Amino acid sequence: MSSRVTAVCVVHEVRPGWYHDTAIDKRPASGRVAVGPLGLDGDTQIDSSHGGPDAAVYVYADEDAAHFAEVLGREVPAGFFGENLRVSGLDVTGAQIGERWRVGEVELEVRKPRTPCKNLAQRVGVDGFHLDFNATGRVGAMCRVVREGSVGAGDEVEVLDRPAHDVTVADLATGLTGPQAAALLDSGVALADKVRAKARRVRARASTGDD
Repeated sequence: MSSRVTAVCVVHEVRPGWYHDTAIDKRPASGRVAVGPLGLDGDTQIDSSHGGPDAAVYVYADEDAAHFAEVLGREVPAGFFGENLRVSGLDVTGAQIGERWRVGEVELEVRKPRTPCKNLAQRVGVDGFHLDFNATGRVGAMCRVVREGSVGAGDEVEVLDRPAHDVTVADLATGLTGPQAAALLDSGVALADKVRAKARRVRARASTGDD
C-alpha cells in the first residue's frame, strides 16, 4: 500500500494551556505549504521543548488516530493532536530513530517520539490522557528537516533509509531496554541530545544491574 499525506496542518489559534499558552490547536491548510528548518510556514511553536530543529515537523498516522478514535468514542480529525502532517499507510509508530522519509519535495529524518504533556489531556478533555497516550507508544514522530521544500495533501511518502538498530519511536516512548540503548548508541546514527542522554542513562543502569 502506498503511503501518502492526508492533511497538512498549521496552528489555527493559540489557546491557554495547562502551564502556558499552547499552539496544539492545528487545522488542515489548503494548497501547498512551505517547510523550512524550523517547520511549516504559518505554524507556531510556543514552547522550546516542543520545537526547534529536532522537532520541526510532527508527523502522525491516520491508523494511530483511528485507534484513539475508537478509544475515545469520537472522531480524531487531522491536527487534533497537534500534528503538522497526517499520513496514511506509513508505520510512524514503528519508524526507527534516524529513519528518513521523502514527503513531497521535503526530506525528513525521524529524531524522537513526541513527549505528550498535560496540554494534550486538556485538548482531549480527559484527565491524564497524555499518560495513557504515551503508554501505547502511538505518539507520532518529531522530525528534522533535511531538505526544504513544500508539502501538500496527496503527496506520496517514501521511506528513503532505515537504520539497522531496530529502535523505534514506540520503543523510546514506552521504555528502552539496556540492549536497545546500546544498539542505538553504537549505531552511528547522529542522535538528538535528549535521545542520546536517555540511551546513555538506560545503558548505564543496565550495566550496573539496576535496570
